[in-house]
Amino acid sequence: MALISGTINLLEQAMNYSATKQKVISDNIANSDTPNYKAKSVSFSKMLETEKQNSFVANRTDRRHFNLTLSNQSSSGVYVNQNVAYNHNGNSVDVDKEMSDLATNTIYYNALTDRIIGKFQSLENVIKGGK
Repeated sequence: MALISGTINLLEQAMNYSATKQKVISDNIANSDTPNYKAKSVSFSKMLETEKQNSFVANRTDRRHFNLTLSNQSSSGVYVNQNVAYNHNGNSVDVDKEMSDLATNTIYYNALTDRIIGKFQSLENVIKGGK
């Protein structure tokens, strides 16, 4: 897919991130009444941190060479904050915050969908010769 710009790949990764976030938010809302359930979050910075830790170290012949990275594990960036409890039963889900995050994530996902549709329409236009 090197013939096509890397934008589609980036949009795909962003959509995967948004889908993961949607699943985590849905899990939190579904478990809002579960005793001792700790709310989960998705963090892009934690995903980058995990990727950095999973990097493959190659033999470099010069100190100016870049480290090669080989990531066999898919880091989801999902984490749990264990030290928080909002409810009397030990549950840490704030339903109002989760619903707000859900709306924000839905808008973000729809914007990504519109953008990738536009990209494919542009490619289709090029393939058809601008007709």
